[in-house]
Amino acid sequence: MQLPGILDELFSYDGPLGAHYSEDAVSLHLWAPTAQAVHACIYRDSFNQEPLEIGQLMEVDGVWSITGPKDWEGCYYVYEVSVYHPSTLRIEKCYANDPYARGLSSDGKRTLLVNLDSNATKPEGWDELSDEKPTLLSFSNISIYELHIRDFSANDETVHPDSRGGYLAFTLEDSAGVLHLKKLSNAGITHVHLLPAFQFAEVDDVKENWKRVDNKMLEHLSPDSSEQQALITAIQDNDGYNWGYNPVLWGVPKGSYASNPDGACRTIEFRKMVQALNRIGLRVVLDVVYNHLHGNGPFDGNSVLDKVVPGYYLRRNNDGFIENSTCVNNTASEHYMVERLIIDDLLNWVVNYKVDGFRFDLMGHIMKSTMVKAKGAIHSLTKERNGVDGSSVYIYGEGWDFGEVAKNGRGINASQFNLCGTGIGSFNDRLRDAMLGGSPFGHPLQQGYVTGLMLEPNGHDHGGKDVQELMLTTAKDHIQVGLAANLRDFVLTNSEGKEVKGSEILVHGGTPVAYSCSPMETINYVSAHDNETLFDTICMKTPMDISVDERCRLNHLATSIIALSQGIPFFHAGDEMLRSKSLDRDSYNSGDWFNRLDFSYNSNNWGVGLPPKQKNEHNWPLIKPRLADPSFKPQKSHVLAAVENFLDVLHIRYSSPLFRLTTANAIQERVRFHNTGHSWVPGVIVMSIEDGHDGFPGLSQLDPFFSYIVVLFNACPTEVSFASPALRARSFQLHPVQLMSSDEVVKNSTYEAPSGCFTVPARTTSVFVERRET
Repeated sequence: MQLPGILDELFSYDGPLGAHYSEDAVSLHLWAPTAQAVHACIYRDSFNQEPLEIGQLMEVDGVWSITGPKDWEGCYYVYEVSVYHPSTLRIEKCYANDPYARGLSSDGKRTLLVNLDSNATKPEGWDELSDEKPTLLSFSNISIYELHIRDFSANDETVHPDSRGGYLAFTLEDSAGVLHLKKLSNAGITHVHLLPAFQFAEVDDVKENWKRVDNKMLEHLSPDSSEQQALITAIQDNDGYNWGYNPVLWGVPKGSYASNPDGACRTIEFRKMVQALNRIGLRVVLDVVYNHLHGNGPFDGNSVLDKVVPGYYLRRNNDGFIENSTCVNNTASEHYMVERLIIDDLLNWVVNYKVDGFRFDLMGHIMKSTMVKAKGAIHSLTKERNGVDGSSVYIYGEGWDFGEVAKNGRGINASQFNLCGTGIGSFNDRLRDAMLGGSPFGHPLQQGYVTGLMLEPNGHDHGGKDVQELMLTTAKDHIQVGLAANLRDFVLTNSEGKEVKGSEILVHGGTPVAYSCSPMETINYVSAHDNETLFDTICMKTPMDISVDERCRLNHLATSIIALSQGIPFFHAGDEMLRSKSLDRDSYNSGDWFNRLDFSYNSNNWGVGLPPKQKNEHNWPLIKPRLADPSFKPQKSHVLAAVENFLDVLHIRYSSPLFRLTTANAIQERVRFHNTGHSWVPGVIVMSIEDGHDGFPGLSQLDPFFSYIVVLFNACPTEVSFASPALRARSFQLHPVQLMSSDEVVKNSTYEAPSGCFTVPARTTSVFVERRET
């Protein structure tokens, strides 16, 4: 029998769970309604085999509790749960961590009794950090930079070896990485999105147990060699690297990122990291993975929830087997106590670690009601009562609709279309695919708007000229909708010359392109930790014979489209530095070698060997000649130029509130697209944003400096000219940031007032402004 519905009906519970501390006692509470007996084995330290004592918990309505002396604080414990387990069809004696654990031993096998309210766990000034948070006037002001904690400093020689790859690297004010983050913050990035930092599997928390490969040996191998990946993959499950999408305990900071995984060190250092990032102007987003768990069953060392209440936390199919569509062990937020655990965990991170946002992995596998309740619970937190302003916490995630939850198969899920009106963001894959071409699951040579579709063929069979032109015009429509925050009701002229809503433009298969109701619900991006980096994608999809200079310009063209779009822009760390993973399409376990970031700007990590065999071997015939060709590799000058161009486009975004409109109505009233219909100039997208000014009383004034902005994106390999009667006889000038830019090409952009003709160099984004009369 499957019992979750019965357990929810009879044993739903809203009282205390986990460990609670008073002046003279420590109490433990465990929800385990199917257990026959529960004991707490208390240990003085993390390694002694003999328990200090074994306490029997007492049960009331499915909740088991025990109260112990104050000196339990600082000790470790595990639960011994005697319970029937459906996987073995017998009563098992399971040993499990506390599902509400807030600390762990270095081996992850015991729960630490750590009081997060104790001054001993707080860095100096921690209680006042909420008053130091960077100002955030609106969610529309957010720009996100996605970063893996280990990537940030594992190879940074300006960081002491003891701190590399961990929390404390963010606290070093003069390291190369921190100096780079300061540049991004000063230009406009508001949030750093950290890949999973909770306790996950497949990286030992004890660094002495890691296996390593000598980088000096790897450096002498050829750029297209298979030897690097063979050496890396031989130890990949025993090194210090993994993205971390293998959840074991959601509410404990990962021990491998701490200088000492035992005791309260991981708590203190995580807090120091948040504090340091806030103090350089960056809020912190935590990547959360509530859609699955790494372990299951009564004996798996990574299993926790399935030991405590077997068969409850994991979603099952009609035959009683665990659903695995997310990877493994799908969780079931439609069950009351699963939803409660998720919300309690989120509140823990906001209150106890002052986290400023959450990115939900495979959010579509979580119920919409869970997401809405979670947002409401977080936004109800106040400084006066909770020490934090929950209303400033932003929530977004992957709203993909697949697996057993597809088409609301298990209830209304948190997919893209279901979230409209909630204020919860989701990733806009339509814009990504239109820009790059195809999808991450399609042919690697499929081209898109940025990568040369029709304009610079790469030899892949895209169909005849008419087919390619249709594909390009369709991509343009999708990008324009994305530039308007992917709003379902935004009206524009499509490639056929018809006025349509964003929701009436369809992707392949008949799904609407647009799905959001407000700009805060759209995360626009062109690359993320998944799949190839932006630079690698451009290198794969563009013709072999174009120059590295041209590829670098296309990299910037892509990031500029994201940066100047309405909605919330999202950038993968390294997009701004031409980051390469040597064409690895899935580097989650590819070690530091393929994931290296170089904040000295000396290298972008291109050509460090054929990427790991498991996910890339079928593409090695395409990858090998590219890596072997020295003309593909950028020089330091290219990396430096890319960084400067990225900072410039961020400065442009934050130079005017017109790039960050806060409502759907404001976008509909002010944003227009030109060069539309049948007679468009191929490869050019023209967007204007109008502010209130004399002679146009219908709009309020938002920008004190500019009354009109025109942005032209030219993906063509040649200079283009575009004229529009609607933009004739105005006083447009190139944006001041671009006039002062180190990019000499963009300075060749011109506007002729009598004809309304703009001229834009090849592969360039040009921004023109009309200054407000003083």
